[in-house]
Amino acid sequence: MDTKAKLNEAVKEAMKSGDEVRKRTVRMVLAAVKQQEVDKQTTLDEAALMALIQKEVKNRREALEEAKKASRDDLVAENESEIKVLEEFLPKAMPAEELRALVQAAIAEVGAAAPSDMGKVMKVVMPRVAGRAPNDMISATVKELLTK
Repeated sequence: MDTKAKLNEAVKEAMKSGDEVRKRTVRMVLAAVKQQEVDKQTTLDEAALMALIQKEVKNRREALEEAKKASRDDLVAENESEIKVLEEFLPKAMPAEELRALVQAAIAEVGAAAPSDMGKVMKVVMPRVAGRAPNDMISATVKELLTK
């Protein structure tokens, strides 16, 4: 079952069980998916869906930090529960060691030697990671290994 079908099933289950947080969160993701599909006039593939869900998680984490600064415990709890729901649809996170090994292999593959080659390395690494690590973590690892 693809991720979009899982999201649709999750909405139905949440409606039956009365889980408002899950229903609201999954509906927001489906709305974002629909918006992207309308904007691009195509259906999103799995990689694009994973990227979109990761973006939603990132947005919630940023909102969580802002809520903590503002001492809004209600918003903190809400964002934390939404993040938990979204993470159910993401693939298992890639360990940092595995990411480093993948980046090192990509650096060797493209013959990168300087930080200016970061784009070449990222182009090779991104499809291989396929949503199993946040983009900022990938770019930080590439940058770190290229500046050594």
